[in-house]
Amino acid sequence: MARKVYYKYNPNTLTYERVYPSFGARVFAIFRYLFLGILIGGLFFYAFYYFIESPREKKLRQENEQMATQYRILEHRLDEALEVMNDVQQRDDNLYRIIMQAEPIDVAARNAGVNDSHYNELQNLSDADLIISSTKKLDLLRRQLYVQSNSFNEIMELVKKNDDRISCLPAIQPISNKDLKRTASGYGWRMDPIYHTRKFHAGMDFAANTGTPVYATANGKVIFAGRKQGYGNTVIIDHGYNYRTLYAHLHKISTKRGKEVIRGEVIAEVGSTGKSTGPHLHYEVIYNGRHQNPINYYFFDLTPEDYDMMIQLAENNGLVMD
Repeated sequence: MARKVYYKYNPNTLTYERVYPSFGARVFAIFRYLFLGILIGGLFFYAFYYFIESPREKKLRQENEQMATQYRILEHRLDEALEVMNDVQQRDDNLYRIIMQAEPIDVAARNAGVNDSHYNELQNLSDADLIISSTKKLDLLRRQLYVQSNSFNEIMELVKKNDDRISCLPAIQPISNKDLKRTASGYGWRMDPIYHTRKFHAGMDFAANTGTPVYATANGKVIFAGRKQGYGNTVIIDHGYNYRTLYAHLHKISTKRGKEVIRGEVIAEVGSTGKSTGPHLHYEVIYNGRHQNPINYYFFDLTPEDYDMMIQLAENNGLVMD
């Protein structure tokens, strides 16, 4: 690029004379161009650094996003696993350990050893909150699995020492009805089908054809076999160890008071006697004089999948038939 040349008109000589810049002007011009160059270079650097990704940066960003997604999926699965573990703990404390007369495990013992001190090293990671949350849930699940495993080992030892007690526990369905969709209603508050008011349903209803065999759910002694107000034809069995079971709305009773029965023995047939809107069996489990949810007493008769389905059907607020 050609250097600019400046001229100034001299009226005395009537000619144009060349003008040479001073030293200071030359220095100023140099610094001006230098400053502009630095400024423009800085702007380009800022734009490329903050707004334009290099291939390596783009790859790292994609990997970080993928990792964050995997952590979110992991956290969701851990939440589901902790829910399942909570259900197992509830059954362990409120059923298995009560049956074996063992004290429930303290909540603090299930969560012991879980603290925040060793999570500090994760604070400087990207998505630290998500990573720490997932790690805490994983540690909690590992701890609870360890405690639950020990609890089941203890229960198994108690079972070995209480064979007679186990045979007297209600542990199967009272009818051989593998079609769980025929479960009419479960334990809890329901709408009365006749009076149309809310009432507490103290047992479980199994819809079945008239004449379907009804089985004793554990060894015991028949203490009632006859007509009972509201229940129609009814059988009550005392299993000992503070357990009783009740079978109501029967079509036919095949046992009698005072008879010793064993688990799986036919004691009656399904019917629709008493306060009933259709053929079904009403079944109750009573422990220490208090009604229990029968759904917790099918552990000899149902696979885990069948048990889950039974829970869903029993809690559907379905039709109560008595």
